[in-house]
Amino acid sequence: MKKNQQGRALHARVAHSGGRDSVWRWLQGLLAGAVALWSGSVMAASCTGTDLMAAMPGDEQTRLEAAVGKVPYHQGVLWRATRGDAEITLVGTLHLDDPRHHQTLDRLSETLDSAAALYVEAGPEEMAKLNQALAEGTLLLVDEGTPALSQRLNPDEWEAVSSAMAERGIPPQATAVLRPWFVILMLGMPPCLVRSADGSGELEGLDGLLIERAQQSGLPIHALEPWETLFTMFSDLTVEQELDMIRASILAGTYADDYAVTLTEAYFAGDVWSVWEFMRLEEYRSARFTRDEVDEQFALAQSSLMDQRNQQWLGPLTAGAEAAAAEEKGIVAGFGALHLPGEQGVLKLLERDGWAIERLD
Repeated sequence: MKKNQQGRALHARVAHSGGRDSVWRWLQGLLAGAVALWSGSVMAASCTGTDLMAAMPGDEQTRLEAAVGKVPYHQGVLWRATRGDAEITLVGTLHLDDPRHHQTLDRLSETLDSAAALYVEAGPEEMAKLNQALAEGTLLLVDEGTPALSQRLNPDEWEAVSSAMAERGIPPQATAVLRPWFVILMLGMPPCLVRSADGSGELEGLDGLLIERAQQSGLPIHALEPWETLFTMFSDLTVEQELDMIRASILAGTYADDYAVTLTEAYFAGDVWSVWEFMRLEEYRSARFTRDEVDEQFALAQSSLMDQRNQQWLGPLTAGAEAAAAEEKGIVAGFGALHLPGEQGVLKLLERDGWAIERLD
Protein backbone atom coordinates (compact mmCIF):
# COMPACT_ATOMS: atom_id res chain seq x y z
CA MET A 1 0.00 0.00 0.00
CA LYS A 2 1.38 3.42 -0.92
CA LYS A 3 1.95 5.96 1.84
CA ASN A 4 -0.88 8.28 0.78
CA GLN A 5 -3.26 5.29 0.73
CA GLN A 6 -2.03 4.33 4.19
CA GLY A 7 -2.64 7.88 5.29
CA ARG A 8 -6.26 7.84 4.10
CA ALA A 9 -6.77 4.47 5.76
CA LEU A 10 -5.31 5.79 9.02
CA HIS A 11 -7.51 8.89 8.95
CA ALA A 12 -10.51 6.66 8.39
CA ARG A 13 -9.47 4.40 11.24
CA VAL A 14 -9.08 7.33 13.67
CA ALA A 15 -12.40 8.85 12.62
CA HIS A 16 -14.22 5.51 12.90
CA SER A 17 -12.75 4.68 16.29
CA GLY A 18 -13.98 7.91 17.84
CA GLY A 19 -10.40 8.54 18.92
CA ARG A 20 -10.07 12.06 17.52
CA ASP A 21 -11.58 13.94 20.48
CA SER A 22 -9.86 11.66 22.97
CA VAL A 23 -6.52 12.28 21.25
CA TRP A 24 -7.10 16.04 21.40
CA ARG A 25 -7.97 16.07 25.09
CA TRP A 26 -5.02 13.85 25.96
CA LEU A 27 -2.67 16.04 23.94
CA GLN A 28 -3.71 18.99 26.04
CA GLY A 29 -2.71 17.64 29.26
CA LEU A 30 -0.51 17.11 29.00
CA LEU A 31 1.61 15.82 29.06
CA ALA A 32 1.77 18.12 29.17
CA GLY A 33 2.68 17.78 29.16
CA ALA A 34 0.88 16.94 29.62
CA VAL A 35 1.28 15.00 28.76
CA ALA A 36 -2.05 14.11 29.37
CA LEU A 37 -2.62 13.34 30.25
CA TRP A 38 -6.16 9.35 35.86
CA SER A 39 -7.96 7.13 38.27
CA GLY A 40 -8.92 3.71 36.99
CA SER A 41 -11.21 3.37 40.00
CA VAL A 42 -13.54 6.09 38.77
CA MET A 43 -13.22 5.88 35.00
CA ALA A 44 -14.86 3.44 32.64
CA ALA A 45 -14.72 -0.20 33.68
CA SER A 46 -12.02 -0.88 31.05
CA CYS A 47 -9.59 1.54 32.74
CA THR A 48 -7.61 0.01 35.59
CA GLY A 49 -4.14 0.52 36.96
CA THR A 50 -1.89 1.03 39.96
CA ASP A 51 -0.92 4.22 41.77
CA LEU A 52 2.82 3.87 41.28
CA MET A 53 3.79 6.76 43.54
CA ALA A 54 1.91 5.29 46.47
CA ALA A 55 3.89 2.09 45.99
CA MET A 56 7.31 3.80 46.02
CA PRO A 57 9.77 2.85 48.80
CA GLY A 58 10.20 5.47 51.49
CA ASP A 59 13.66 6.60 50.39
CA GLU A 60 12.45 7.16 46.82
CA GLN A 61 9.46 9.13 48.07
CA THR A 62 11.88 11.32 50.02
CA ARG A 63 13.92 12.00 46.86
CA LEU A 64 10.71 12.76 44.97
CA GLU A 65 9.51 15.21 47.61
CA ALA A 66 12.88 16.97 47.59
CA ALA A 67 12.77 17.40 43.80
CA VAL A 68 9.19 18.64 43.81
CA GLY A 69 9.74 20.99 46.73
CA LYS A 70 12.14 23.13 44.70
CA VAL A 71 9.45 24.02 42.14
CA PRO A 72 7.39 27.21 42.67
CA TYR A 73 3.64 26.69 43.09
CA HIS A 74 4.04 22.90 42.91
CA GLN A 75 0.91 22.20 44.94
CA GLY A 76 -2.67 23.34 44.37
CA VAL A 77 -5.02 23.55 41.39
CA LEU A 78 -7.22 26.55 42.24
CA TRP A 79 -5.77 30.07 42.39
CA ARG A 80 -6.62 33.77 42.15
CA ALA A 81 -4.39 36.39 40.54
CA THR A 82 -5.09 40.11 41.06
CA ARG A 83 -3.45 43.28 39.76
CA GLY A 84 -5.24 46.50 40.53
CA ASP A 85 -8.90 45.93 39.66
CA ALA A 86 -8.11 43.02 37.32
CA GLU A 87 -8.77 39.48 38.57
CA ILE A 88 -8.18 36.01 37.13
CA THR A 89 -9.46 32.82 38.76
CA LEU A 90 -7.21 30.00 37.54
CA VAL A 91 -8.08 26.33 37.73
CA GLY A 92 -5.67 23.59 36.75
CA THR A 93 -7.63 20.90 34.96
CA LEU A 94 -7.45 17.17 34.36
CA HIS A 95 -8.59 16.22 30.88
CA LEU A 96 -10.50 13.04 31.75
CA ASP A 97 -13.84 12.32 33.37
CA ASP A 98 -13.94 11.89 37.13
CA PRO A 99 -16.94 12.47 39.40
CA ARG A 100 -14.76 14.55 41.74
CA HIS A 101 -14.61 17.28 39.08
CA HIS A 102 -18.17 18.25 40.01
CA GLN A 103 -16.99 19.37 43.44
CA THR A 104 -14.57 21.78 41.77
CA LEU A 105 -17.26 22.97 39.39
CA ASP A 106 -19.64 23.61 42.30
CA ARG A 107 -16.94 25.63 44.06
CA LEU A 108 -16.50 27.77 40.94
CA SER A 109 -20.21 28.25 40.33
CA GLU A 110 -20.55 31.75 41.80
CA THR A 111 -17.27 32.85 40.22
CA LEU A 112 -18.46 31.70 36.80
CA ASP A 113 -21.80 33.45 37.30
CA SER A 114 -20.07 36.79 37.88
CA ALA A 115 -17.27 36.36 35.30
CA ALA A 116 -16.96 38.20 32.02
CA ALA A 117 -15.53 35.22 30.13
CA LEU A 118 -14.03 31.72 30.34
CA TYR A 119 -10.58 31.12 28.85
CA VAL A 120 -9.57 27.56 27.91
CA GLU A 121 -6.90 25.89 25.81
CA ALA A 122 -9.40 24.94 23.12
CA GLY A 123 -13.10 25.75 22.97
CA PRO A 124 -15.96 24.42 20.82
CA GLU A 125 -14.85 26.35 17.74
CA GLU A 126 -11.34 24.89 17.94
CA MET A 127 -12.75 21.37 18.40
CA ALA A 128 -14.90 21.84 15.31
CA LYS A 129 -11.87 22.90 13.27
CA LEU A 130 -9.90 19.90 14.55
CA ASN A 131 -12.68 17.50 13.61
CA GLN A 132 -12.92 19.05 10.17
CA ALA A 133 -9.16 18.69 9.63
CA LEU A 134 -9.27 15.06 10.73
CA ALA A 135 -12.28 14.32 8.52
CA GLU A 136 -10.57 15.94 5.53
CA GLY A 137 -7.23 14.27 6.23
CA THR A 138 -5.34 17.58 6.27
CA LEU A 139 -3.38 17.05 9.51
CA LEU A 140 -0.57 15.33 7.61
CA LEU A 141 -0.19 12.45 10.03
CA VAL A 142 1.79 10.42 7.50
CA ASP A 143 5.52 11.08 7.14
CA GLU A 144 6.00 11.31 3.39
CA GLY A 145 9.36 10.84 1.71
CA THR A 146 11.36 9.57 4.71
CA PRO A 147 12.43 6.07 5.81
CA ALA A 148 9.80 4.21 7.81
CA LEU A 149 10.00 4.55 11.57
CA SER A 150 10.66 0.80 11.75
CA GLN A 151 13.94 1.48 9.91
CA ARG A 152 14.98 4.45 12.04
CA LEU A 153 14.63 2.71 15.41
CA ASN A 154 16.62 -0.35 16.42
CA PRO A 155 14.67 -3.65 16.49
CA ASP A 156 14.06 -3.64 20.26
CA GLU A 157 12.87 -0.04 20.19
CA TRP A 158 10.60 -0.68 17.22
CA GLU A 159 9.12 -3.76 18.88
CA ALA A 160 8.32 -1.76 22.03
CA VAL A 161 6.85 1.18 20.09
CA SER A 162 4.80 -0.89 17.65
CA SER A 163 3.41 -3.08 20.45
CA ALA A 164 2.42 -0.04 22.50
CA MET A 165 0.77 1.58 19.48
CA ALA A 166 -1.09 -1.64 18.68
CA GLU A 167 -2.58 -1.50 22.18
CA ARG A 168 -3.93 1.91 21.16
CA GLY A 169 -5.57 0.50 18.03
CA ILE A 170 -2.92 1.49 15.48
CA PRO A 171 -1.28 -1.47 13.66
CA PRO A 172 2.49 -1.63 13.03
CA GLN A 173 2.15 -0.96 9.29
CA ALA A 174 0.42 2.34 10.06
CA THR A 175 2.76 3.24 12.93
CA ALA A 176 5.74 2.79 10.62
CA VAL A 177 4.69 5.71 8.41
CA LEU A 178 3.27 8.06 11.07
CA ARG A 179 4.94 11.36 11.82
CA PRO A 180 7.07 11.04 14.96
CA TRP A 181 5.19 13.79 16.84
CA PHE A 182 1.95 11.84 16.51
CA VAL A 183 3.62 8.66 17.78
CA ILE A 184 5.03 10.59 20.76
CA LEU A 185 1.60 11.95 21.64
CA MET A 186 -0.17 8.62 21.17
CA LEU A 187 2.33 6.85 23.41
CA GLY A 188 1.33 9.27 26.14
CA MET A 189 -2.34 8.34 25.86
CA PRO A 190 -3.44 5.46 28.14
CA PRO A 191 -4.78 2.49 26.16
CA CYS A 192 -7.80 2.52 28.48
CA LEU A 193 -8.74 5.93 27.12
CA VAL A 194 -8.64 4.64 23.55
CA ARG A 195 -10.59 1.52 24.48
CA SER A 196 -13.32 3.53 26.20
CA ALA A 197 -13.67 6.19 23.49
CA ASP A 198 -17.27 6.06 22.24
CA GLY A 199 -17.09 8.51 19.38
CA SER A 200 -19.71 10.78 20.94
CA GLY A 201 -17.53 13.87 20.54
CA GLU A 202 -18.35 14.93 24.09
CA LEU A 203 -15.68 17.03 25.81
CA GLU A 204 -14.04 15.16 28.64
CA GLY A 205 -12.73 16.10 32.04
CA LEU A 206 -12.97 19.35 33.95
CA ASP A 207 -12.32 21.34 30.76
CA GLY A 208 -15.46 19.92 29.22
CA LEU A 209 -17.52 20.62 32.34
CA LEU A 210 -16.33 24.22 32.43
CA ILE A 211 -17.19 24.72 28.76
CA GLU A 212 -20.59 23.09 29.18
CA ARG A 213 -21.34 25.29 32.19
CA ALA A 214 -20.32 28.41 30.27
CA GLN A 215 -22.49 27.45 27.30
CA GLN A 216 -25.50 26.91 29.53
CA SER A 217 -25.17 30.36 31.09
CA GLY A 218 -24.17 32.21 27.92
CA LEU A 219 -20.69 32.99 29.24
CA PRO A 220 -18.31 33.85 26.36
CA ILE A 221 -15.61 31.22 25.76
CA HIS A 222 -12.18 32.22 24.43
CA ALA A 223 -9.36 29.91 23.33
CA LEU A 224 -5.85 30.62 24.58
CA GLU A 225 -4.26 29.30 21.39
CA PRO A 226 -5.14 28.27 17.80
CA TRP A 227 -6.58 24.80 17.32
CA GLU A 228 -3.51 23.47 15.49
CA THR A 229 -0.99 24.51 18.17
CA LEU A 230 -0.55 21.03 19.60
CA PHE A 231 0.06 19.61 16.15
CA THR A 232 2.77 22.09 15.20
CA MET A 233 4.72 22.59 18.42
CA PHE A 234 7.21 19.84 17.54
CA SER A 235 7.96 21.34 14.12
CA ASP A 236 11.30 22.80 15.24
CA LEU A 237 12.69 19.49 16.47
CA THR A 238 15.49 17.81 14.56
CA VAL A 239 15.01 14.27 13.29
CA GLU A 240 17.26 12.94 16.05
CA GLN A 241 15.39 14.91 18.72
CA GLU A 242 12.11 13.40 17.46
CA LEU A 243 13.54 9.90 17.68
CA ASP A 244 14.98 10.59 21.15
CA MET A 245 11.55 11.74 22.33
CA ILE A 246 10.01 8.55 20.97
CA ARG A 247 12.63 6.51 22.82
CA ALA A 248 11.93 8.48 25.98
CA SER A 249 8.20 7.80 25.56
CA ILE A 250 8.56 4.01 25.46
CA LEU A 251 8.40 3.59 29.24
CA ALA A 252 5.32 5.81 29.54
CA GLY A 253 3.75 4.01 26.60
CA THR A 254 4.22 0.63 28.24
CA TYR A 255 2.80 1.63 31.63
CA ALA A 256 0.41 4.37 30.51
CA ASP A 257 -2.65 2.99 32.33
CA ASP A 258 -0.70 2.91 35.61
CA TYR A 259 0.62 6.40 34.93
CA ALA A 260 -2.94 7.57 34.29
CA VAL A 261 -4.06 6.30 37.71
CA THR A 262 -0.96 7.77 39.36
CA LEU A 263 -1.62 11.17 37.78
CA THR A 264 -5.26 11.23 38.84
CA GLU A 265 -4.54 10.46 42.46
CA ALA A 266 -1.79 13.09 42.56
CA TYR A 267 -4.06 15.64 40.89
CA PHE A 268 -6.87 15.27 43.42
CA ALA A 269 -4.32 15.44 46.24
CA GLY A 270 -3.18 18.77 44.80
CA ASP A 271 0.34 17.44 44.12
CA VAL A 272 0.45 18.86 40.63
CA TRP A 273 4.16 18.63 39.82
CA SER A 274 4.89 15.33 41.53
CA VAL A 275 4.02 13.17 38.51
CA TRP A 276 6.46 15.06 36.26
CA GLU A 277 9.33 14.44 38.68
CA PHE A 278 8.13 10.89 39.31
CA MET A 279 8.41 10.11 35.60
CA ARG A 280 11.89 11.61 35.55
CA LEU A 281 12.93 9.31 38.43
CA GLU A 282 11.41 6.35 36.58
CA GLU A 283 13.56 7.14 33.55
CA TYR A 284 16.64 7.44 35.77
CA ARG A 285 15.88 4.00 37.18
CA SER A 286 15.32 2.43 33.77
CA ALA A 287 18.98 3.14 32.91
CA ARG A 288 18.13 3.34 29.22
CA PHE A 289 19.65 6.84 29.15
CA THR A 290 22.20 8.67 31.25
CA ARG A 291 20.84 11.11 33.82
CA ASP A 292 22.04 14.01 31.67
CA GLU A 293 20.21 12.59 28.65
CA VAL A 294 17.02 12.18 30.68
CA ASP A 295 17.27 15.75 31.96
CA GLU A 296 17.86 17.03 28.43
CA GLN A 297 14.80 15.19 27.11
CA PHE A 298 12.61 16.41 29.96
CA ALA A 299 13.80 19.98 29.42
CA LEU A 300 12.97 19.72 25.73
CA ALA A 301 9.53 18.28 26.42
CA GLN A 302 8.79 20.90 29.08
CA SER A 303 9.83 23.71 26.76
CA SER A 304 7.74 22.41 23.85
CA LEU A 305 4.66 21.27 25.74
CA MET A 306 4.44 23.86 28.50
CA ASP A 307 6.88 26.76 28.81
CA GLN A 308 6.52 28.24 25.33
CA ARG A 309 2.74 28.00 25.47
CA ASN A 310 2.60 29.53 28.95
CA GLN A 311 4.42 32.59 27.65
CA GLN A 312 1.98 32.90 24.76
CA TRP A 313 -1.04 32.64 27.08
CA LEU A 314 0.04 35.53 29.29
CA GLY A 315 -1.05 38.18 26.79
CA PRO A 316 -4.62 36.91 26.25
CA LEU A 317 -5.12 36.34 29.98
CA THR A 318 -3.89 39.81 30.92
CA ALA A 319 -5.86 41.56 28.17
CA GLY A 320 -9.00 39.61 29.04
CA ALA A 321 -8.75 40.40 32.75
CA GLU A 322 -8.14 44.10 32.13
CA ALA A 323 -11.11 44.31 29.76
CA ALA A 324 -13.28 42.52 32.32
CA ALA A 325 -12.13 44.90 35.06
CA ALA A 326 -13.64 47.78 33.09
CA GLU A 327 -16.98 46.01 33.59
CA GLU A 328 -16.14 45.37 37.27
CA LYS A 329 -15.82 41.65 36.55
CA GLY A 330 -13.10 39.01 36.48
CA ILE A 331 -12.32 36.10 34.19
CA VAL A 332 -11.93 32.36 34.76
CA ALA A 333 -9.11 30.43 33.08
CA GLY A 334 -9.07 26.62 32.97
CA PHE A 335 -6.14 24.68 31.49
CA GLY A 336 -3.99 21.63 32.17
CA ALA A 337 -2.72 21.64 35.76
CA LEU A 338 0.93 21.16 34.77
CA HIS A 339 0.90 24.64 33.25
CA LEU A 340 0.55 26.21 36.71
CA PRO A 341 3.83 25.32 38.54
CA GLY A 342 7.44 26.10 37.81
CA GLU A 343 9.73 29.03 37.07
CA GLN A 344 8.08 29.30 33.65
CA GLY A 345 4.63 28.27 34.85
CA VAL A 346 1.65 30.57 34.42
CA LEU A 347 1.54 31.51 38.11
CA LYS A 348 5.20 32.53 38.28
CA LEU A 349 4.91 34.45 35.00
CA LEU A 350 1.94 36.37 36.37
CA GLU A 351 3.77 37.04 39.62
CA ARG A 352 6.75 38.48 37.73
CA ASP A 353 4.33 40.67 35.80
CA GLY A 354 3.07 42.28 39.00
CA TRP A 355 0.11 40.06 39.87
CA ALA A 356 -0.59 38.98 43.44
CA ILE A 357 -1.13 35.21 43.65
CA GLU A 358 -3.47 33.58 46.19
CA ARG A 359 -4.17 29.87 46.54
CA LEU A 360 -7.88 29.03 46.90
CA ASP A 361 -7.87 25.26 47.50
